[in-house]
Amino acid sequence: MIRVQGLTRRFGDFTAVDNVSFEVASGEIFAFLGPNGAGKTTTIRMLTTLLAPSGGRIEIDGLDVATHHFETRQRFGIVFQDSSLDSELTARENLLIHAVLYRVPRRERAAAIERLLRRFDLWERRDDLVKRFSGGMRRRLEIARSLLHTPRVLFLDEPTLGLDPQARNQLWTHVRTLNEQQGVTVFLTTHYMEEAERAAARIAVIDHGRIIAQGSPAQLRAQTAADSLEGAFLKLTGTQIRDEDAGSSDQMRRMARAFQR
Repeated sequence: MIRVQGLTRRFGDFTAVDNVSFEVASGEIFAFLGPNGAGKTTTIRMLTTLLAPSGGRIEIDGLDVATHHFETRQRFGIVFQDSSLDSELTARENLLIHAVLYRVPRRERAAAIERLLRRFDLWERRDDLVKRFSGGMRRRLEIARSLLHTPRVLFLDEPTLGLDPQARNQLWTHVRTLNEQQGVTVFLTTHYMEEAERAAARIAVIDHGRIIAQGSPAQLRAQTAADSLEGAFLKLTGTQIRDEDAGSSDQMRRMARAFQR
């Protein structure tokens, strides 16, 4: 479903993603893990057509992302780390706007919106403003919205960040149901190692722009002689704390210099 070959992204003299290759099978839950500044977000931005690669090739459902932007976007849904809902609109209005943008046929919109809001336990709140929703409700609404145009791939970028354990558990229950019953391929990033270990069939670990390990959670534990996925992750990437804000600032400066040239 996803094929990445030699993917590279440079910002001036800085290489954020360096010759990355991996594949995700149809119907698979695949986790993409790495420390802050490792290249996860840059990779996801390229996979979802938000950023052009400096080199390499991306295929989603057999389509070349570089030459089939619109068709590729119809194949996937995405839930960003930061909420992209309009808080001044209702739950139903947020989904309706998405349906129009993704050209869901007019005659199908109302039924599709109701079906998804019911699936994610939001139908009774359909006419409430999103600004009144809890964090967990917003996340469920974002996933519902991402599925409105019936994508084959769902990208989840830190979907449970900041949620309490009950909301996290409920969200993953919904995601597993989608995967098992509808065969939706899931590509996720998370800082919660136990989530990746429970949910993902395979995991790729990226650090300093390169994939340094791939395999099932059990394979990564065996490879590093670790008792847990978190232990394996630390052995692969080190125990030094990464400064996310500093890393982001450095990358923004490099991007600015690159665009000025």
